[in-house]
Amino acid sequence: MMTRHFKILCDMYIPVLLSILQQTHFGYQTVPEDEKEEKVYEVFENVASKYDLMNDAMSAGVHRLWKDHFIHRMAPVKGTSLIDVAGGTGDIAFRFLNSINQQIKPLVTVCDINQAMLDVGKSRSESLGYLSDVNFIKGNAECLPIENDQFDVFTIAYGIRNCTHIDKVIQEAYRVLKPGGRFMCLEFSDVKNPIIRQLYDSYSFQVIPVMGQVLASDWKSYQYLVESIRQFPNQEDFKQMIKEAGFKMVKYENLTFGVSAIHSGFKL
Repeated sequence: MMTRHFKILCDMYIPVLLSILQQTHFGYQTVPEDEKEEKVYEVFENVASKYDLMNDAMSAGVHRLWKDHFIHRMAPVKGTSLIDVAGGTGDIAFRFLNSINQQIKPLVTVCDINQAMLDVGKSRSESLGYLSDVNFIKGNAECLPIENDQFDVFTIAYGIRNCTHIDKVIQEAYRVLKPGGRFMCLEFSDVKNPIIRQLYDSYSFQVIPVMGQVLASDWKSYQYLVESIRQFPNQEDFKQMIKEAGFKMVKYENLTFGVSAIHSGFKL
């Protein structure tokens, strides 16, 4: 009888205890891991319609240069197959297609967990004449609805820091890439110069949330976005995570003093 009661108590309380123990960050808040995904989903659902406008405003258009340089470093050639994860609005996919100098464009897959972001991407794709060139699919970066060994390049731009388990995203990248395929990540990173860092922090915390409120009527989402950057691993730590997933020739390149960084590695 005691054994049966003990089992019932274990079944009731162990999941609760595990939920308490398995916590992660949401900006500067600490939340249960199983709640972060929904919270991030709400952030991007709120900002989807103003996402591109806010990117231009927050970076004074510099994000466009970073993304252009990202594609330049990729140097795609004829026949390159690409999956862009957390790329709902299509920024990387469209740049990739623009860089391919051939009449018949390769099919690009864009995967995002947020339907509102995908809807923005589909609308942009139609207006740019790329509707037949981009396959938009809804999926979680930590568990992609993709078979093994499918793509030459896996990209994720300003999305990986929002994932609960960064290591799982990198492992999924390794899984879906073909042998010889390349992982490329563009993400906000760590500014080392103390003077520039102080200016950057002041701008981030005092200006960006205000912009969010004025341009998108949303202070909280942009406060989270600023905080999430500070929670992301620095360049060396993230480089080590990529290596641990099995990638070789892993390196990074700082952009604008480390405000952003390009990370890459090969599945060999």
